[in-house]
Amino acid sequence: MKPTIFSILFIMLSTAAECQTIQRIDSLLTTIYSNSKPGASVAIVEDDKTLFKKSFGVSNIETGEKISSSTNFNICSLTKQFTALSILQLAEKNKLSLTDKLSHFFPEINKNMADAITVKDLLTHSSGIPDHYDYTDTKNMRHAHDSDVLNAIKNADTLYFKPGSKFQYSNTAFCLLALIIEKTSGLNYSDYLKRNIFQPAGMKHTTVWNEQTKIFSPAIGYSWDSAQNKFIQSGPDEHVFFSTEGDGGIYTSVDDYLKWFAALQNDKIFSRKIINEARSIEFTIDAEKKLGYGYGWFIDESTTPKKVYHSGSNGGFRTFSFTIPKENFLIVIFSNRDDIDIEEVVLKMIQILKPTDKPFTKIEVLTS
Repeated sequence: MKPTIFSILFIMLSTAAECQTIQRIDSLLTTIYSNSKPGASVAIVEDDKTLFKKSFGVSNIETGEKISSSTNFNICSLTKQFTALSILQLAEKNKLSLTDKLSHFFPEINKNMADAITVKDLLTHSSGIPDHYDYTDTKNMRHAHDSDVLNAIKNADTLYFKPGSKFQYSNTAFCLLALIIEKTSGLNYSDYLKRNIFQPAGMKHTTVWNEQTKIFSPAIGYSWDSAQNKFIQSGPDEHVFFSTEGDGGIYTSVDDYLKWFAALQNDKIFSRKIINEARSIEFTIDAEKKLGYGYGWFIDESTTPKKVYHSGSNGGFRTFSFTIPKENFLIVIFSNRDDIDIEEVVLKMIQILKPTDKPFTKIEVLTS
């Protein structure tokens, strides 16, 4: 009988400790996000078990509609992991190669620039390609798209640096990658993701924003205006570049994002080979600290197991995904307000959940 009694006691103590941890997470988030203001949707997964899933605040100030785990947020730069995996998927099907030059897809781009940049350079933010923001004439433009990005930079003749020599975060690169997906697949970016990722993963309400698409249960993004002392709407109608697709166009919910994470963990859509490539260092940012970028994620290999993460910021939306793939561990947080440092929130959650672990390096340190 003794082993059975000890087993029961162990389970009881473990369960009690887990409950206390979850209560601390809940208390932390409750102090940060008010029920009557724009807020966040949060989930924690470990070993195929959802430890925590809860939403805070409202998705729409005017209606007072509450955020839920099915509320769809613009996930900003978390879109890049979907773009990157699509490129790797097409490469595995021999539709393209990561060594292909930019000129192979875009003969209209300045040849000196396009002949120097590879697909891999774009994927790893090491291309040196100039940002499109300075080249785009937005005077008569309401919503910019990836095609506008191409038109903006096609005549540029100067790179920031020799491709492959430095890391410089580039939204332009991922807009061009989305266009490469279209050219090699014969589908527009949204349809490619829908057929090859969203539907196979069971992400029924995930979509890419455009003027015609109706988003299921959408959150409105808000910026805090200190001069007016209030939140103001901050989305595609307020920001011309909000609507570019490949770098930050996806709307999804915490519920659907958990399906995406499960698909990556269980090889449901992609081969294990390309998943491992995407979540390993492909370009080193800091060799001493073993920090780098994979394909769509920042990677910290300074400890074992490695940590894989990314942030997002677009209009009034802030997002963060932190994973330890070997432990099947995920923290994901989507927020529709821009006045809270979401990385700090996740760091505090990790300190509660894994107090002995080394936390991740904040992304602004890596990109500055």
